Amino acid sequence: MTSTAGIETQIAAPGDPAHPARAPRPRPRRSGLAWVWGIVGVAAVVIVWELYKWLAPEDGVLVAGLRILPRTTDLAMPHVWVMVGRLFEPVTRQEGSPPLWGVIALGALTTLGIAAVGWIVGMLVGFAFALLMQRWRLAEWGLLPWIILSQTVPLIAFAPIVKSWGSRIEIGGWEWQDWMSVALIASYLAFFPIAVGALRGLQSPDRIHTELMHTYAAGYWPTLVKLRLPASVPYLLPALRLGAANAVIGAVVAEVSTGLQGGIGRLLIQFAGQASGDPAKAWGPIFGAVALGLVAAGSVALLGVLLKDYRRGEAA
Repeated sequence: MTSTAGIETQIAAPGDPAHPARAPRPRPRRSGLAWVWGIVGVAAVVIVWELYKWLAPEDGVLVAGLRILPRTTDLAMPHVWVMVGRLFEPVTRQEGSPPLWGVIALGALTTLGIAAVGWIVGMLVGFAFALLMQRWRLAEWGLLPWIILSQTVPLIAFAPIVKSWGSRIEIGGWEWQDWMSVALIASYLAFFPIAVGALRGLQSPDRIHTELMHTYAAGYWPTLVKLRLPASVPYLLPALRLGAANAVIGAVVAEVSTGLQGGIGRLLIQFAGQASGDPAKAWGPIFGAVALGLVAAGSVALLGVLLKDYRRGEAA
């Protein structure tokens, strides 16, 4: 006796009550709305800055003799339009001096290149750790606590040690460069979120799906390529964005600690020393560092466009 369930399913009309239509797919997120909220956020920061400068006392807000909010003088808090206008003025009063925004852009590009190298290294190391921990539970128990503990080491103390060790490396005619120490420190911060996010993504497939692969006699590598890697994309992309931002932070801090010239980190220190005479100038590298982090994290969004078919239910 042959079952007719399959035949009935095939001949049923799409509008048959017994066979309801498929639920409509969720509409993709509107990128325009994200830009609008981003602009609203920036505008809110500007408004709060100017309102506090206008309403708060010049000496700041004091409680029991302790200053809990900053001073509002032009030296401590220049107006937003003054800081923005300073970007288009020459760096110094010398004739032929380039505009401030040009110097900051050049320093930001230098730091971005070093941070990109650190991000790539951190991505490779973090993903390798994730594969290792997903493959063997004993490796996860042994490595994950140390990976978390590694992020408690202060970079200010760690960066000079890395530079000192690197300066002693010489293989044949090749010598360790100072920027490599900065890239290594950037990768040190970048690998942590990538390792944790990739591990969570690789472990995300349901048991029924893994058992289905076992029924097909699929080994570890086919299961990894066809199931676990696609399933990890919604977890991996946010981790890559966070890793990119961490790489920028690590590069900026390492430039300050190691004394590497040419990057945005050194500009922060250099212009901060001139803040007493030109307070708006000191905020220029800060704007550059913020823009640098946004560019680094936004660059990962290009990778997300290529993997849009795997981004259903992306983890926050």
